Amino acid sequence: MKIGIIVGSTREGNVGKAIGEWVYQQAKLRKDVDYQLIEVSKFKLPMLGESSEKSGIENWNQTIRALDGFVFVAAEYNHSITGSLKNALDLAFDPWFNKAAGMVSYGYAGGARAAEHLRGILGALGVADVQQHVLINLNSDFDKQTFKPASYQTGLLTKLLDQLERWSKGLKSVKN
Repeated sequence: MKIGIIVGSTREGNVGKAIGEWVYQQAKLRKDVDYQLIEVSKFKLPMLGESSEKSGIENWNQTIRALDGFVFVAAEYNHSITGSLKNALDLAFDPWFNKAAGMVSYGYAGGARAAEHLRGILGALGVADVQQHVLINLNSDFDKQTFKPASYQTGLLTKLLDQLERWSKGLKSVKN
């Protein structure tokens, strides 16, 4: 089974990369699942409908299609997800169906409002989101610019990955 850890912010210097790396380091310790760190910024995706160049979109769709589940590392910008993550979700439609997702959100309120928006979007794409959610607070889980999650965050992430692996395995049997 393959699960992608998708870092949705494309902003230079964003802290999502450090959070995504933390998720990846924890996840790769697990057995029987291949976790991959995927940064939306690496795909150079055009805005939906603004370019006839399809190579980045095709590469993105192939990447998503090959995965059995997802962990979204989602920043909260203006009480929602980033425009780049929304665009990436919209650029791949069928590859999302009947797969599972977990959320690690971040912001000054732990990214809770972004995660709630993401849940609605994922539902429209046929993605089942698991109950466990990790909220990273920019005030308490960072020391200046360095990501230092509170010790309890690892336990929450473990629960999220447990749920995600079970749901991803179960949804593999669902035909699109």
